[in-house]
Amino acid sequence: MNSESKIIVKNGLWDNNPALVQLLGLCPLLAVSNTFINGLGLGLATTWVLAGSNASVSLVRNYIPKEIRIPIFVMMIASFVTNVGLLMNAYTYDLFLTLGIFIPLIVTNCAIIGRAEAFASKNKFWPSLLDGIAQGLGFTLILCALGAIRELVGQGTLFYGAEQLFGEWAKSLTLSFYLTDHKFLFAILPPGAFVFLGLLIAIKNVIDKRNEEKAKAVKMAQLGLNNEALAHE
Repeated sequence: MNSESKIIVKNGLWDNNPALVQLLGLCPLLAVSNTFINGLGLGLATTWVLAGSNASVSLVRNYIPKEIRIPIFVMMIASFVTNVGLLMNAYTYDLFLTLGIFIPLIVTNCAIIGRAEAFASKNKFWPSLLDGIAQGLGFTLILCALGAIRELVGQGTLFYGAEQLFGEWAKSLTLSFYLTDHKFLFAILPPGAFVFLGLLIAIKNVIDKRNEEKAKAVKMAQLGLNNEALAHE
C-alpha cells in the first residue's frame, strides 16, 4: 500500500471519520445503534453504498455537467441503496424489518453525498473506491462501538439478534453479562446515544492531543540532537 492509499485509509478510519469528525449521518447513527448487530448491519449496508457510489461517480465524473451533478449523484446512490435493500430483504429479512426506514434513507446520508462531491468527482477509480470503503468502515466502526456500549449498558447483552444477520446458528453468539427485568431505557433510546457519542468524540480528542504532544516532543528532541551535533562540529 503506497503512501496515498495509507492516507486515504487513515482519513476514513480515524483522522476524518464521518461520525466522529465530520459528524455526518447522525440520524441513523443515533437511531439505529441500540445494539451491536443493528449497527453492524446498517454499517455494512452504508459501506456497500459508499464504495459503489464513489467508484461509479469517479468513472463518469468527466461526462456529468456540473450544473446537474448533485441530482445525478443522488440517482446513482439511490440505485445502490435499492440494490442493498433488495439483498437485505432477500437474505436478512428480520434485520431489514428492524432497520426499517433507515435503509432507504441511506440515499440522503450526507456522508455519502459528501464523499461523492468532495472526493469521487475529483479523483480516479481506485482512490475513490478505497475512499468509499475506508469512510464506510470508519462509519461502521463507530456504529458498532456505539451499539455495543448502548446494548451492554441498556440490557446487559452483546451480539443480541446476531441470527438476524448471520442466520440461526448465530443465536449462540449472544453474550449475557447481567440479567434484568427492566432495561435501562436511557441507554437504549436516542438520548443515551447522544451522550455515548459525545464520550467517543471526547476519547478521540484526548488520543489525538496526546499523539500531537508526543510528536512535538519527538520533533523537539530531534532538533536538540541536531543542534548538539552542529555545536560539536
